[in-house]
Amino acid sequence: MPSRRQEALDYHSQGRPGKIQVSPTKPFKDQRDLSLAYTPGVAEPCLEIAKRPDDAYVYTAKGNLVAVVSNGTAVLGLGNIGALAGKPVMEGKGILFKAFADIDVFDLEVGSETPDDVIRFCQLLEPTVGGINLEDIRSPDCFYIEETLRRTLSIPVFHDDQHGTAIISGAALLNAVEVVGKDLAKIRVVFAGAGAAAIATAGHYVRLGVRRDHIVMCDHKGVLHSGREDLDQYKQRFAQQTKLRTLADALQGADVFVGLSVGGIVSGEMIAAMGKKPIVFALANPTPEIMPDEARQARPDALVATGRSDFPNQVNNVLGFPFIFRGALDVRAKKINDEMEMAATRALAALAREEVPESVMRAYGLERLRFGPDYLIPKPFDPRVLLWVAPAVAWAAVGSGVAGRVIDVAEYREQLEARLGRAREVMRGLSTRAQEDPKRVVLPEGEEPRVIRAARILADEGIAHPILLGDLDVIRRQADDAGVTLEEIELADPRQAGDREAFAQELWKRRQRRGITLREARQRVLDPMYYGLLMVRTERADALVAGVDMHYSDAVRPVLEVIGAEAGRQHVSGIYMVVFATETFFFADCTMNIDPDADALAEIASTAARFVSRLGIEPRVALLSFSNFGSVRHPAADKVQRAVALLQEREPSLQVDGEMQADTAVVESILTKRYPFARLRAAANVLIFPNLDAANIAYKLLDRLGGAQAIGPILVGMARPVHILQRGAEVNEIVNMAVLAAVDAQEHERHARPAR
Repeated sequence: MPSRRQEALDYHSQGRPGKIQVSPTKPFKDQRDLSLAYTPGVAEPCLEIAKRPDDAYVYTAKGNLVAVVSNGTAVLGLGNIGALAGKPVMEGKGILFKAFADIDVFDLEVGSETPDDVIRFCQLLEPTVGGINLEDIRSPDCFYIEETLRRTLSIPVFHDDQHGTAIISGAALLNAVEVVGKDLAKIRVVFAGAGAAAIATAGHYVRLGVRRDHIVMCDHKGVLHSGREDLDQYKQRFAQQTKLRTLADALQGADVFVGLSVGGIVSGEMIAAMGKKPIVFALANPTPEIMPDEARQARPDALVATGRSDFPNQVNNVLGFPFIFRGALDVRAKKINDEMEMAATRALAALAREEVPESVMRAYGLERLRFGPDYLIPKPFDPRVLLWVAPAVAWAAVGSGVAGRVIDVAEYREQLEARLGRAREVMRGLSTRAQEDPKRVVLPEGEEPRVIRAARILADEGIAHPILLGDLDVIRRQADDAGVTLEEIELADPRQAGDREAFAQELWKRRQRRGITLREARQRVLDPMYYGLLMVRTERADALVAGVDMHYSDAVRPVLEVIGAEAGRQHVSGIYMVVFATETFFFADCTMNIDPDADALAEIASTAARFVSRLGIEPRVALLSFSNFGSVRHPAADKVQRAVALLQEREPSLQVDGEMQADTAVVESILTKRYPFARLRAAANVLIFPNLDAANIAYKLLDRLGGAQAIGPILVGMARPVHILQRGAEVNEIVNMAVLAAVDAQEHERHARPAR
């Protein structure tokens, strides 16, 4: 059976090798574009930059371009594997920059272990990039390299391995001492680990207010004390005159433990020996120095943070570097200094004390999230981090005199919102939410290789507990051929299942007055689609995703027979989530109702709005037509008018209006200036089409020609979570649909729960 190692190798090699590419940002379609992009037109910006070097930020990508530079001497937990072997990590860092802060990256691997070579290489890059992120360079070389570059270059230089953990854990420390009621100037802090991250973090804590003589640091040989002769100049900064010699000695009575070393080196007894209300930052990954449950068992009063996403208080560097560089680049900072790093720490700490929007809680599947022992720092996928950290860093650069230009903070926040969009990273947030409470998602087409691959991803990422249906031998053979392991994936064959008769009786009971016989019911439950739906109906599974190898109508028919519409609804409808680079729209009904009347149209709009609201997005609903608010009298436009009236009467608090043309709905200036009486306070994000023709044509054109990604169809109005894929769906589409199904299952469970 192929290993997960092979799966990882396949991920990086299949299709276009690697994980990043360069995409043009200007039109390049004809001779005119060629003449402007290159000769002779390109001469004009060259001449302007020659006269005014700062114009490089106006005419080139320099102001949004970061070089991720490494020589591969300390790659993740792999050690000195060399520059070339470290390249996949640097490409991955580029993805994070782009996804979280819309910063472009060149990953540049330097083939030398000599620090001066790395320094000279970076110095020669200064005309090309707006900043340099040093990555995975061993200690103590990294200190010398960064210090030299910060002194000699006029662009931001930041070694994330040093400062990222310092900044994020610093925010957690500020809030932790507030929760436990301790004074930064009086606490005793013990570090396990004395590498780049530990030394930088300790220095950052000193700037926050921790006394240097209250910090005890340990490496693999024990406590850094003044009697040791094997300490380099950086470790010597934290060598104390002390009789303490071991980590266990140092933790006696300590207030804070910071682990930046290796997993499993701290015992419950060591934590039990700490002072009152101990603060435990066990940050080794993937295995912390001590697991949170063991730490709390030893000390129930402990505040615990880790580097993992499956425990509260995740200290994740992605909360820092994308937004720090975003702020630094946007004010053309000449360096990243202590003031900017401190601003990032304090911004993160302050954000955690703010009331958490419902959208963030929904993204994580939580009903309550408030500042306290289990919420010391913001969640990594909280979209507000960009709006707090980047402006704080930018303004600190201005205030400390290293910025190349001054910004208006309010205007800058608006620019940041526009850069990534208000509904950005919807699927990322939904995946995180699904991971909080993974649901059982049954996949009836379990013999299909794409479905098997999707199930592997769902299991690996903790998004869901996948259940594959089909002939077990065929599933195993297909998995083997596809190079996919089946660990942690449940398999079931309807033809061998012991509950076949119970399922047949359930189906017959539901359909006996619709022409089905018990014999026919027994035959149908052998079909994985019917069997899977009955698993959901009888709560043996929480949701179902199918349709990879079925016509949509063939897949929907058994869904309506076995599951049907939810109570109080007459219509099931289909939504597509249409995702652009900066905006997300929801189109309905794209799949089910061919020519809905006014009442059906109102119900479609209502269910679509409720679905969008459950995603944590405020729905602004426009019912579309070829007419604007009565500009054309026609039965088709009249139908939409009646639907709007019905919906406004039934749900007066909902932002909904129409009938209106598509450009009126999505262009805010048209909507608000020409039609100031409209009930929408901004451009619509939920578009209800008058018939299936219009909806189906619109989403498919945008998906194929308009640069959008259409995710769906998402069935809404169902009694239980069932979602049907488009025939031929790819692995990522199956995963996305399973994510939506899992979140849908969470919502069904939440709303079915009796009120207390």
